[in-house]
Amino acid sequence: MTRLDSGTDKLLVDVDGGVARVTFNQPEKRNALSVEMRAALPRVLSALQQNADVRVVVLTGAGTEAFVSGADISEFGAQRTAPEARRDYDRGAAEAGRAWLALEKPVIAMIRGYCMGGGLLTALQADVRIAAEDAQFGVPAARLGLGYGMGGVEALLEVVGAAWTAEILFSARRLDARLAERIGLVNRVVAADRLEGEVGELARAIRDNAPLTVAACKAALREARREPGKRDAARVAALVEACFRSEDYREGQRAFAEKRRPKFSGH
Repeated sequence: MTRLDSGTDKLLVDVDGGVARVTFNQPEKRNALSVEMRAALPRVLSALQQNADVRVVVLTGAGTEAFVSGADISEFGAQRTAPEARRDYDRGAAEAGRAWLALEKPVIAMIRGYCMGGGLLTALQADVRIAAEDAQFGVPAARLGLGYGMGGVEALLEVVGAAWTAEILFSARRLDARLAERIGLVNRVVAADRLEGEVGELARAIRDNAPLTVAACKAALREARREPGKRDAARVAALVEACFRSEDYREGQRAFAEKRRPKFSGH
């Protein structure tokens, strides 16, 4: 296992066998998303994108109480009150958003405990979300008097639809894991003692598949969510064509004929 330097001990990044694990590490505050974490995240995501050894990214929180319990409310007075401070905060959030869009590798969110507010928005950046039975979800903005930006509304709307987005935002109530599963907020719910194993198995399965194919599929999924007139179909077509021209495509055929597991190189 290799630990990458994130620039802060509040965001841990470990790479092991092609799987990168990003841990929000502030358990004494239920992994509340601090400005320090937000500032480090774009650098971390860029490093993971550029690291050819990384094929899958897993997001998780330190300890068992929370994935990310939300933004660090203790920082609100300094960071989210005065207009200039809010603009700085929003610029940081926009930078993180761009970094997520630039990450072309599959992302799994492994969720225990609280996944609230900014934590839920972070989990929504993942392609797949797997939760333990003790997970809780929600957006408490309406109980804090915060203005809730369009980006967060759109992220929720895309996953759970208008009616559930309205209930989540208007009520500011918490959803338990089973309800989150029923409305499509998470892919599935497992017992807490099975969460690591379930996520690890999925991460390794993705890791062992052809990286070019996985990247083309992720790009297609992203473009399919855009309005038809704004889709970059040519880019997806180019990525698909690259798969057919790759050595991995030939390796896949050989492995099938020889009845063995393929060994993909990403080329």
